[in-house]
Amino acid sequence: MNRKHHVRAFAGLAVIALVAASCGSDSGNSSDTAAPSDTEAAVDTTPADTTPADTTPADTAPADTTAPEGGGGFIDLAPATGDPIVVGMVNTEGSPGLDFPEISVATQASADFLNEHGGLGGRPIKMEFCKANGSPETSQACAQELAGKGVELVMLGLDLFPGYDTFTASSIPVTGVLPILPGDYTANALFLGGGNTTTTAAMAGFAKENFGATTAGIVSADNAGANGTEADLKKALDAAGITYVSIKGGDNETDAGFQGLMKQATADNPDVLFSLYADAGCVGTMRGRVSLGIETPVITTAICSSAEVLDQVGDDAVGWYFVGAATTETDTPTALDTQDILTLQGFTKPDEMGLGGLGMTGLLTLATIANDMAAAGDDVTGASIYETLGASVDLVNWPDGNALACGSVATIPTICNFSFPIGTYISGTGVETVPGYEAFDTTPYLP
Repeated sequence: MNRKHHVRAFAGLAVIALVAASCGSDSGNSSDTAAPSDTEAAVDTTPADTTPADTTPADTAPADTTAPEGGGGFIDLAPATGDPIVVGMVNTEGSPGLDFPEISVATQASADFLNEHGGLGGRPIKMEFCKANGSPETSQACAQELAGKGVELVMLGLDLFPGYDTFTASSIPVTGVLPILPGDYTANALFLGGGNTTTTAAMAGFAKENFGATTAGIVSADNAGANGTEADLKKALDAAGITYVSIKGGDNETDAGFQGLMKQATADNPDVLFSLYADAGCVGTMRGRVSLGIETPVITTAICSSAEVLDQVGDDAVGWYFVGAATTETDTPTALDTQDILTLQGFTKPDEMGLGGLGMTGLLTLATIANDMAAAGDDVTGASIYETLGASVDLVNWPDGNALACGSVATIPTICNFSFPIGTYISGTGVETVPGYEAFDTTPYLP
């Protein structure tokens, strides 16, 4: 029997308070009550900057890009030795609160791995990175720089203001995993994940279908990033016919502060509670719920299912449900691929990669598509990969295997993936997928 371990499903990652200065504001219609904050500023734990190395292998002979038996893995593919394909990435790095070098590092590690295992349809990958700093000017400069370097395809890391017009004028297709701002949902691009819009739809839909919820409480920090996520959740709850009360606290709270938030949010005995806190806020709200004897089930994102959180709270996480978290077998092809990529970065488990998972899942999904194209005898170029992704015929994302359906929702035409696994914490076991929610379809709950 294969051993199991818990990982956060990369497609389920949501931006919560990561881009606080740029996300939308609250526009809901609930009763909002602000709770006092004990500490105004969050601790900056952004990883140090690391510049990826170019390790593209030399051109020698055609690669075998036939997928190994067992499905989806790359580990047994021959090294890529065809004509290199230049892939650009714009990522935000180097600014306080907006520094995500782990995305670039993980993308380069994924490219290094793929170059030894099939590349993009047999073509070695040469990555070209450009760092934006969270301003429109630097994003636009990156778009011009990458266009000048002749990239065939652009991947977005976390880029607040992508230079879509420049890429379009240069006929360079743009892909990403996580849309951030409203303009991303209608841009000339394709995203493998749905960001807050689909994540919050999953939260609302799961509350309605699994718990029959008609009432809810919400706890969240009172900052621009959390408020933007809260606004999306409120729209999804309205679409699901669930009424709500929202209680806001500080970025950091004492134990008493978190208990106060949880007590206010459950004062009217709602059917479910939503927590939009991350990291230390996950710990505080989990402990606060137990301290007060609250039994209301709590729905949150996969951020709260991290090893760093669960190691601190243990069984205090019982009764919590995580959109985007699931169990996985350790001996499957995708698990073996993941471990090799982690090893290239000096990590031992996916949680250590942080948001680097966005780069890994994005590039390996594109490789899955490119390899299928090569096996069918199609030319593999940046444009043809993008066109195939846009058509979304029998395509799945990596590693979840969820069906891709780019453009299937007219109001958010750039989004390709609308399904999430949902996990829950089991005492003595850890996070396990909720039966029947291996790939929960969010489309009925999109606002």
